[in-house]
Amino acid sequence: MHKFSRRSFAALLAVSTFLPGAALAADALKEIRIDWATYNPVSMVLKQKSLLEKEFAKDGISIVWVQSAGSNKALEFLNAGSIDLGSTAGSAALVARINGNPIKSIYVYSRPEWTALVTSKDSKIASVADLKGKRVAVTRGTDPHIFLVRALLGAGLTEKDITPVLLQHADGKTALIRGDVDAWAGLDPMMAQAEVEEGAKLFYRKADANTWGILNVREEFLKAHPDIVRRVLATYEEARKYSLANYDELKKTFIAVTKLPDAVVDKQLKERTELTHSRIGAPQRESILAAGLALQQAGVIDAKTDVKAALDSLIDDQVPLPTN
Repeated sequence: MHKFSRRSFAALLAVSTFLPGAALAADALKEIRIDWATYNPVSMVLKQKSLLEKEFAKDGISIVWVQSAGSNKALEFLNAGSIDLGSTAGSAALVARINGNPIKSIYVYSRPEWTALVTSKDSKIASVADLKGKRVAVTRGTDPHIFLVRALLGAGLTEKDITPVLLQHADGKTALIRGDVDAWAGLDPMMAQAEVEEGAKLFYRKADANTWGILNVREEFLKAHPDIVRRVLATYEEARKYSLANYDELKKTFIAVTKLPDAVVDKQLKERTELTHSRIGAPQRESILAAGLALQQAGVIDAKTDVKAALDSLIDDQVPLPTN
């Protein structure tokens, strides 16, 4: 029997990795882990209609769904590698990328006005300046947190002028209604629920300061499975277009998951959610960049950080979407 030297064997092994069978084995994917969230209505339709399961059934790839309670949770899951794709606000994704989270932003699922500053119906708080010295519920690492920081900056205040009470979004709403805090950096649908059912007041709104609903992917996953990511986005597009054309079905799905009443769901979906965008383009870049620069001015992002360069490294707009 012919004997191979160690060097010859290593060379043969290296060549074999480029053979089709070996490549297929290396690229074998058993599951796609993706989030759904009540702040991302399209994800709920995607899940309810089993569109990804149908798309990848022929490949033997299963879909694992994980609920994200906020951008901060989606980003934690992405950073830990426990999901492959996750939905966040654009500004939250930028801060995460700056802080070392290896993600890419690849798709727009909504243009929402999902956050505002909220107080109870009997509160005397009427402006951002009135928050000085007050307790404010907020979820760090989310668009409502960034919205709060920017609002304070605009009023000549910082987080040091308030007492932040760090709670997840749903708990923030509960704390406001109970009177445990004076105000809350709200998020829909909990914000809409507080407004409709408890008479809560949205005392500071600024639609343009809500950054876009963005789908992110782990950079490593995108590099390893670009075609899989392309197919996920094509399926997301199917769900977005269906949601846009079938409001009653979107609402039905939303109610089935959240158990919220019609008036609350209509307020979020009809009044504060736009689903007509999909590609990350100039408007999204400008909105996210503006948020990043404001956070830098407020001292949340280090003064030495090149925010635009960080944004460029975050966004990958090269994954093709279907044109029809």
